[in-house]
Amino acid sequence: MKILFFGDIVARNGRHAARLVLPRLKEKFQPDFVVANAENAAHGVGVTVKVVRELFDMGLDFLTTGNHIFDKADQTDEVFRQYDGKIIRPANFVGVYPGKGWAQISVSTIRVLFINLNAQVFMEKQFDGLIGSPFAAADEILQNAPKSDIIIVDFHSEATSEKRAFGFYLDGKVSAVLGTHTHVQTADAQVLPGGTAYISDAGMCGAADSVLGVKPELALERMLTGKQVPLEGKETEESEVGYVVMDIDEANGKAREIKAYLERVRI
Repeated sequence: MKILFFGDIVARNGRHAARLVLPRLKEKFQPDFVVANAENAAHGVGVTVKVVRELFDMGLDFLTTGNHIFDKADQTDEVFRQYDGKIIRPANFVGVYPGKGWAQISVSTIRVLFINLNAQVFMEKQFDGLIGSPFAAADEILQNAPKSDIIIVDFHSEATSEKRAFGFYLDGKVSAVLGTHTHVQTADAQVLPGGTAYISDAGMCGAADSVLGVKPELALERMLTGKQVPLEGKETEESEVGYVVMDIDEANGKAREIKAYLERVRI
């Protein structure tokens, strides 16, 4: 089975870039399923019903998220109500939150389990409640979730060390561990010794010449002054698109291959 996974889609530029390249990528790679991380899709933080609908309408099949999923709290209840089973949030948020941390879907006769987990190291706590251990949460889900042929984990994490450790922790237990959150594609796409496809960060779909999809001047103002200015998505005529393509043996759930791609496109 081939799965195409887009890194964090950031704001309008990211959505437009993903829509532009997706038909070509589907023709080129012939993926059986297309996934994206959408936690920054609406104006750079969070999601709305309108934006989620736009992402599915463009041809995405499934969405993962991360620590910003509840930044537009007035929208998330309805997002998870309308798209239950097609969008998940990190499973290890401690507290009562809408949505689920994993979902199983069927692609033809193949059962694919998607798991979303948030890291702990260097992560902001912009929501109420603490983040539970992603390691313990992964163990619990793998023990209790329905039997699946393929298991894909989106690990939303700041620190490369935690991502690498988490990849090796789940090596041989899942089909893929895909890092998101830092928006900069890493050069370590590989199949780990136990057969798990891994990359520390898949990158982003967002404005080129930006700071993680955000206007550089706003990011700099935060860093130079400490002011919590809103981090608005930058809008430009060019975007970068980061994604990975995985080939997974549905007979044993092991990855045959993972390749990372980073493009710059005019929108």
